[in-house]
Amino acid sequence: MADEAPFQFLHNEVIQYIYKSAETDNGRNIATLENMGYRVGQGLIERLTKDTARFKDELDVMKFVCKDFWTCVFKKQIDNLRTNHQGIYVLQDNKFRLLSQLSAGKQYLEHAPKYLAFSCGLVRGALSNLGVKSIVTAEVSIMPACKFQIMIQKM
Repeated sequence: MADEAPFQFLHNEVIQYIYKSAETDNGRNIATLENMGYRVGQGLIERLTKDTARFKDELDVMKFVCKDFWTCVFKKQIDNLRTNHQGIYVLQDNKFRLLSQLSAGKQYLEHAPKYLAFSCGLVRGALSNLGVKSIVTAEVSIMPACKFQIMIQKM
């Protein structure tokens, strides 16, 4: 993506716009952000993989997401990738850029889901375009670290 600061600013403004203009329930706002991220992820992964050979399996897809895709979007690789080899992957980012502008206090943990919804959609859209249907959720226990859980859905 372009520079980091404009991306973070745009991300924050989109969140504020959706939450102020919609005046609806929190679940619908998060779904809107996630759907926006899904479409961006689809387009971005098309551009990143146009000259890449096909992946052998879903583990190779996940490694690509953790290294190349994450570096393109967030300017760093994912810090830790874990799997149970049964379709569940956990991606851990110890200093997630879109949470780094929030204060580290416990009272701000309740605001974290709205800052992670777009990113969950981004990953889900990228995986979808690579032929991997998934459910992506995120959790934060200590700011600005977060874990993205990816549950692969078998066709």
